Amino acid sequence: MKFNSYQTFIASLVMLTSQAFIAPNLMAQQAVIPQALPEVYATLDGAVGGISFTSSDRLIFSYHPFYQPKVKVGELLADGKVKPFPNSNWQQCHDPQGKPKDPNTCLNWVLGLRTDDRDRVWLLDSGQAEPRIEPKLVAWDTRKNQLDRIIPLPFPVSIPESQHNDFVISNRHQAIVIADEAIATGPVGDKAALVVVDLTTGESRRVLQGDSSVMPDLQRPLIIDSTSANPKRIEVFVGADGIALDSAQHWLYFAPMNKDKVYRVAMADLLNPDLSPQALSAKVEEYADKPNNGGLSIDSADNLYLTEVGERAIGIIPATGRQYQTYVYDERMVWPDGVSFGKDGYLYSGAAQLPLSGALNNGKAENRAPYYIFRFKPLAAGVPGN
Repeated sequence: MKFNSYQTFIASLVMLTSQAFIAPNLMAQQAVIPQALPEVYATLDGAVGGISFTSSDRLIFSYHPFYQPKVKVGELLADGKVKPFPNSNWQQCHDPQGKPKDPNTCLNWVLGLRTDDRDRVWLLDSGQAEPRIEPKLVAWDTRKNQLDRIIPLPFPVSIPESQHNDFVISNRHQAIVIADEAIATGPVGDKAALVVVDLTTGESRRVLQGDSSVMPDLQRPLIIDSTSANPKRIEVFVGADGIALDSAQHWLYFAPMNKDKVYRVAMADLLNPDLSPQALSAKVEEYADKPNNGGLSIDSADNLYLTEVGERAIGIIPATGRQYQTYVYDERMVWPDGVSFGKDGYLYSGAAQLPLSGALNNGKAENRAPYYIFRFKPLAAGVPGN
């Protein structure tokens, strides 16, 4: 068989693979996945953190807590306007006179949010905005428009360093798993961990704290726009950040932001309270190499999607081959944060502009509206709740 060009050779390999004449691993090593084209789905007046959709396509999102927004969580309406979610009363933990409210009636610091199979929107309140409150999970029933339940996350599940970032919901196991970055009190997340919540009992456990799989690499600072004329170095070292659960709810994937590895662990092992810390650590697998990343998502074919916070990009780790490559790029995608499955089969991500904020830009605030929500097509159908 003769080939006129390398492109022709690759095309032939693809054809042969589809006919099962070539090993999948060989194909994974040689084929390059074409990049997806992102589109701006919405523009907003504030930076977006997490995004979640209900089964009726209601878009609920967190205003990024880094900027201490007055409205913590909003719903994007069809006309482009935003209304507070679940309502305006929940947005501040003090009344107009400055008197503290019951912390179980308000939101303090929310980044991660997810919708379960009963259309309950779960809000992860890390509670670290001053004055601090005890972290908690808030489940709001969007069908009945009422509070469903609150699950407290007290000490020692939460520690002073806790910055509960993102989480996944497993209806199969009736559990929530939270990634705690552990940078609430300083720039080094050396007490990062995962938090396992039993939805049947409401009890929680803090696991893997200090394990290499959740710890940042202190030799990997955040580098912003590394190939530009003026790359920026940010000395922040974030622990366990991105987290995703496969469609079978068997494997939990997670990754520190400042690390070159994605890890995974079987949910059955993670949820086994009889495993010692050493035994659980031995169950964790290195899954793939990666750049520094924030959000993490997965599709039904087990391809992983990672927000590359330093490079205005979202990358992909294909299930076959497990070799990272850039999948989506947009110049306006400054610090893509979470990435979530949503309406019409797209994946959605907001660009939070954190490197342009005064705190991370030598005191000069260059972040400004409009802030964008982007969307793009994954290789396969997304997994609800991711």
